[in-house]
This record gives sequence, structure tokens and C-alpha cells, in this order.
Amino acid sequence: MLAALAVLCAFAWLYLVHLDRQMADGMAAGMVAGKAAMSAAMPMTNAWTAADAVSMFLMWTVMMVAMMLPSVSPMVLLYARTARHRTSLGRTGAPVALFVTGYLIAWIGFSLLATLVNWALHRAGFLTSAMGTVTGWISGLVLIAAGVYQWTPLKNACLTHCRSPIGFLADHWREGRAGAITMGVHHGAYCVGCCWLLMALVFVLGVMNLVWIAALTAFVLLEKLGPRGPLVSRLTGGVLVAWGAWLLNVGT
Repeated sequence: MLAALAVLCAFAWLYLVHLDRQMADGMAAGMVAGKAAMSAAMPMTNAWTAADAVSMFLMWTVMMVAMMLPSVSPMVLLYARTARHRTSLGRTGAPVALFVTGYLIAWIGFSLLATLVNWALHRAGFLTSAMGTVTGWISGLVLIAAGVYQWTPLKNACLTHCRSPIGFLADHWREGRAGAITMGVHHGAYCVGCCWLLMALVFVLGVMNLVWIAALTAFVLLEKLGPRGPLVSRLTGGVLVAWGAWLLNVGT
């Protein structure tokens, strides 16, 4: 199971690296990734086509798989062990793949929303390019919003659920195949609630900046699995607010 998750995550990262290289080389292979590479360099005034939107949605979806699968692995492994145990007792089991599918459905929904925001920012001229960074004062506001959110009760509640897989299974267990998908969506919703503004930071750092994407992935792992995750979350909130305030001050 761990190997399967690692392979899926590896394929996601390989896709992102491939896309990044195509963007850097200015290649247009005529495939979805090639189309996304061409779209990345679109000036702010260019309108998106349907193919551009599909390419961007695919890019966001793969990015979420690459970033979030590592941190959910303990939850998936615990679900697999619990499902096997219940099956050995004669109760109805469900493939682990259905739980993972439900989890990814939640992040696919987020990817759709992120694509729409990406399109709106690009159309309004607030992005340097389709896969660039937000301009000027918007970067500061996004950073401050992300920092403040790190201190909110909603963030804390979602992070607590993400850090407590045993508690989640005890409180939200559902039988059967539909139950596995429902549980996956439910847990994914908690993860989206925990990390959605952190994911929005890619608009500040660069939509396809792999260094920052890797850094955010590492931070999510530390926040959700580290022994001092909540403390790290709050301290990071202060750093983000200070960073955002500095950008606003520089912009003025």
C-alpha cells in the first residue's frame, strides 16, 4: 500500500517536472502538458481557450496529488489496516482505493475552484502570466490572509482532525464501498479546510515554481505529522503576516 502511494505521488511529481521543463524550454508538443506550457507564457491580456482551462485544471489536480498524498499516507495505511481487521471479523470491507478516491475528489473540487480563480486573476491582469505570480499589493493581502487563518478556530479544528486518524475513523466510520468513498471525501474536506490558503500561496510564490511547491509540501507534512505541528502552524502564521505587511509597505 505504501509503495502504491509512493508510485502515484512519484508520477504526479514527474508530470510537474516534465511540465516545468517544457515551460523552460518553450516547447509545444501538442499534448495537454505542451498546451499548458504554451499557456504559461500567455501575457495577461490573452484570453483562455477551453483547452487552456482543461490544461490548467489538470495541472492543479496533479499538483494537489503531488502535495497532499504524502501527508495523508498514515491515514490511508490506518484505514487499510482497519478495513482488513473488520473483514477478518466477517464484516463488509471496501477497497482502500475507494477511500483514496474519495479523498482526491475533495482536492479535485478544490482544483476546479483554483482553476477558476487562476482564470479570473489572469483575465483581470493580476497575474504576471497564466502560471506566474500575483502582482503588487495582492501578494501582501494573500500572505496576510493565509497567516491570520493559521490562528483561527476553523484551522485548528481541521488540523486536529488531520492529525488524529484514529479519532477520525472512530467518529466517521461508514460501512461498504459508498461508505469508503464518503469517508475519503469527509477526510479530504478537513484537509482542504486545513490547507486551502496555504495552497493559495502558490499565486504569490509562482503557480509552477517547483521549489516553493516542494517547500509547501514539506511544511504540510511537518504541520500534519510533526510532533509540534500546531505550534509550527501558529508561528508560520506570524511569519506570513509579517511578510505580507512588508510587501504592502514596499508597494506603497
